[in-house]
Amino acid sequence: MLETEAPFKIDEKVLLKAYELMQKIKAMAETYEKHRYTCKYVHATARGHEAIQLALGLQLKSYDYVSPYYRDDALLLGAGFEAYSLMLQLLAKADDPFTAGRAYYSHPSSKDERYPKIIQQSSATGMQVIPTTGIAQGIQYKEQQGLVENGAKTVVVCSLGDGSVTEGEISEAWQFAALKQLPILYLVQDNDWGISATGEETRSMNAYEYAGGFKGLKRISVDGSDFFASYEAVQKCMNHIREHRSPIVLHATVPLLGHHTSGVRKEWYRDDLEEHALQDPIVKLHQQLVELGFDEHTLSKIEKQVFIEIEETFEKSEMAANPDPETLLEHVYAPTPVTKEKGERSPEGGRKVLMVDAALYAMDEILRTYPEALFYGQDVGGRLGGVFREAATLAQKYGDERVFNTAIQEAYIVGSTSGMSAVGLKPIVEIQFADYFWPSMNQLVTEIAKSCYLSAGKFPVQTLIRVPAGAYGGGGPYHSACIESSILNIPGIKIVFPSNAADMKGLLKAAFLDPNPVVLFEHKGLYWSKVMGTADAKTIEPSEDYVIPLGKARIAQSASEEQLKRGNTVAVITYGMGVYWAKTASKKFEGSVEIIDLRTLKPLDEEMIFAAAKKHNKVLVLTEEPLENSFAESLAGRISQQCFTYLDAPVATLGAANVPAVPMNTVLEQAMLPNAKKVAKAIGELLDW
Repeated sequence: MLETEAPFKIDEKVLLKAYELMQKIKAMAETYEKHRYTCKYVHATARGHEAIQLALGLQLKSYDYVSPYYRDDALLLGAGFEAYSLMLQLLAKADDPFTAGRAYYSHPSSKDERYPKIIQQSSATGMQVIPTTGIAQGIQYKEQQGLVENGAKTVVVCSLGDGSVTEGEISEAWQFAALKQLPILYLVQDNDWGISATGEETRSMNAYEYAGGFKGLKRISVDGSDFFASYEAVQKCMNHIREHRSPIVLHATVPLLGHHTSGVRKEWYRDDLEEHALQDPIVKLHQQLVELGFDEHTLSKIEKQVFIEIEETFEKSEMAANPDPETLLEHVYAPTPVTKEKGERSPEGGRKVLMVDAALYAMDEILRTYPEALFYGQDVGGRLGGVFREAATLAQKYGDERVFNTAIQEAYIVGSTSGMSAVGLKPIVEIQFADYFWPSMNQLVTEIAKSCYLSAGKFPVQTLIRVPAGAYGGGGPYHSACIESSILNIPGIKIVFPSNAADMKGLLKAAFLDPNPVVLFEHKGLYWSKVMGTADAKTIEPSEDYVIPLGKARIAQSASEEQLKRGNTVAVITYGMGVYWAKTASKKFEGSVEIIDLRTLKPLDEEMIFAAAKKHNKVLVLTEEPLENSFAESLAGRISQQCFTYLDAPVATLGAANVPAVPMNTVLEQAMLPNAKKVAKAIGELLDW
């Protein structure tokens, strides 16, 4: 150990390692620039940010979690990852260990036991903050429940640029972290640029000042270009979080020495390049090491060896194979354990239950059986038990740590499940009404839906998102929507929409066990079977082990053989409330209507749908959504394409009127929605074709 007059001492080996890695980052950036046309995929490098990133990376443990952002290649090297691995991702090669050639440079995902764990990282600035806070939430929950096996005091780290701190989802995450005192470090790297916009243009305060508004969120500011100051600040933060299990924001000011990205060149718009160059972390560390007595020859030798190594490593990565096109469709979903219907749907001596109660009993059984399961959302806690009483008694039975309220934070509610799932938990969350699902869409689309695919199967997100939906009785424009078509357009998400109590229980259980994200739409009008014609939604409660595999439709009503022989039948393909409109309407056409209840919209039981179309030759697709550009119209097109030669009439569709919202007035609501009378008219027209 060299003697130093500096106020903070760092082991000689650590200093030399930091210097070597800084030189690697510089060599990598210069190599990428030299081979600019080979490095054709957009990328950013850490030049200017090396000191703070290495100060953090070198102090991470293998049992920690970290979410880097797109400029954090120095952090990754500091955490132990090889330059060759990073270059394989840079060039989108098949052996890219993070995403198998599917995502950008410095967008890692890793479960390698040698390094800190990294969930799938996106390019959307700031979007990683909620999922990473979800990791910290999951770690805290496991500690509270005695589910931590090795007793390690894990620290969760989220790295982000200062420009992203102005986004609303950062506030949701910091609010939750401060409220719950989660074990997380938010490293904010502030280079004063957001592409071509400066901090002065885009914010009223920096991240350090902003963090001061969150009670319970500690904050530190540091010169992130000074390795000694950065290492000390990181050490203090990590030690505090390991001991006290509470959140910290570490604000690091840094220069930006490289381009914003390879596609946005610094010389196009910046006039502060010389000013930023004066803060070069490599120059600073070199000077500090010389002042401490390190030999100039040793430092020069390190620099030369590193540049040779990086050039050779890059040449090796260039020669690596590209992904096989045959792998394109791999890892869209993780395999599900529920592939067959099992258990008793209608146990002998069983009692009939309402659909809302079937969901409640399923939740009760899940929470009793799986200690890693928990349920949270707006008003599901013990005081109310859900605005529909769908969570009544659960908090009392399983505790406020497992069943609890959140703030009105739909983005956090949904996005946090990504992190919870990554640490082995099985979160169930609720969005109170489908109309308020939209704030969560950013997390659902950007993070959750892509996680399994972009991590090459390492991080499927096991989450069940319950969403009460549907109109009846004057719920009005913000409590009545059906929005399934919007979610169905997102690859990587499964969609379930049960129409009765037995299906609710069997599908909810299967959705919970599925390792992929599942959105479960629950029609409010069917919860209590109070709407005329929905008595059949109340069924005998299935057995506790009853599950229905997702993607299996059900024949809710069969046509008679007599009418079938006459060629006088129609297949109605529907789900949710549509099942009961069709049942009521079919009374006018005795024996002529077969009703297919889809139950699951994705995956879709095309086999049963196409078989019904070929059997009856006439098809009506019925939905509660506004019809234009809907799932129903898409399905009608698919049926027409696949069954064209069997059809005796165009595939008919029926849905709600194409207005922006469900009106409050019940007369207008009824005018907008399908009903049995409208369905009967459509069936009659098909039969007369």
